[in-house]
Amino acid sequence: MLNPVAVDLFCGVGGMSLGFKQAGFQVVAGFDSDPLNVAYYKKNFHSTPAFEQDVANLSAEKIREVASLGDQTIHLLFGGPPCQGFSEIGQRRDGDPRNLLILEFARLVAALRPLYFVLENVRGLLYARSRPLLDALLTSIRRAGYNVVEPIRLLDASNYGVPQKRQRAFLLGYQRGVVPPEYPKIATSPDGKLVDPPNVGQAIGDLPNVADYDYLLTSDMFLGRLEEPSSYAKSLRRKAVDPGTPSSQGEPPSEALGGCLRTVHREETIRRFTATAPGTYEPISRCYRLRLDGTAYTLRAGTPAAYGSFTAARPIHPTQPRCITTREAARLHSFPDWFEFHPTKWHGFRQVGNAVPPLLARAVALAVMQAIGIPAGSQVSSVLT
Repeated sequence: MLNPVAVDLFCGVGGMSLGFKQAGFQVVAGFDSDPLNVAYYKKNFHSTPAFEQDVANLSAEKIREVASLGDQTIHLLFGGPPCQGFSEIGQRRDGDPRNLLILEFARLVAALRPLYFVLENVRGLLYARSRPLLDALLTSIRRAGYNVVEPIRLLDASNYGVPQKRQRAFLLGYQRGVVPPEYPKIATSPDGKLVDPPNVGQAIGDLPNVADYDYLLTSDMFLGRLEEPSSYAKSLRRKAVDPGTPSSQGEPPSEALGGCLRTVHREETIRRFTATAPGTYEPISRCYRLRLDGTAYTLRAGTPAAYGSFTAARPIHPTQPRCITTREAARLHSFPDWFEFHPTKWHGFRQVGNAVPPLLARAVALAVMQAIGIPAGSQVSSVLT
């Protein structure tokens, strides 16, 4: 049986990796420059080796060496270079050196010669101010013998089963001579209407009210029974048989759930949050209060220490006067409950906010699988960077 090989650059904590695993790819290596991301990537994917490595200093030879690829054909290169330099809000910098990492992606496409590639970034990559860099990327790619599916599209995670409005630019490329991939189709009902994503209530309604548990002031691990889940929540509560495999099916997890560390709010903040209607912004903090019957807005990551340690505003819980926990954010991102994040709120929320929602990544991965000619669910060997 054909055994396609894939390489993913900028693995982060593993959102894109997980989505490609769920589509049938078997990940065999990962690389990231952030040591915390690498540590938690290893926690979540036990069978996949991960390495702390700046992609700008990563060679095609190194990738092939650590993945034991030899001169094997690589079927897919995918990844999401750090995107804050193209961000529409927050600490965007037109001269941010991270912007140039998309050109490192192009360099490795030319060196590794994959049959296909997928590059993910914020929608600001498609704006006029980013056009010179995007044109440089496309020129490099085309000179190496590749085409890009055009027009380049923005994909909204909420169209692929994620309870969050989150638009990202995806470039689908292919070596000239192979079957071009297509962008994943949006889910529709038999009568042609768009299928609504799960809402906030369905995503987090079974999770505990963390304010009821004093031990969650110092521990992020909830020890207790969850409420009755929606079908969406139930799908995320299944425990992975082996987090290193594509399967996330199995028995429900034990009575322990990470990512539930409480935030201590002042009484004045609690009063302001209580007075904020769901679906509106609290006027002082500018935190948005989620609606049970709505979808979340884009969860932002903030910035690492090298770029000021700016904290992104976390949404307010729809029924409780507090900011949401890392686990609640993970549910809104389509991460399963077995997936681990750093126990602190700052690092944990940043890991979630920087990640591609796994269900969105899965939809893109399945589209590439179809072009390759592998049925959904087949075992695929892949390298994630």
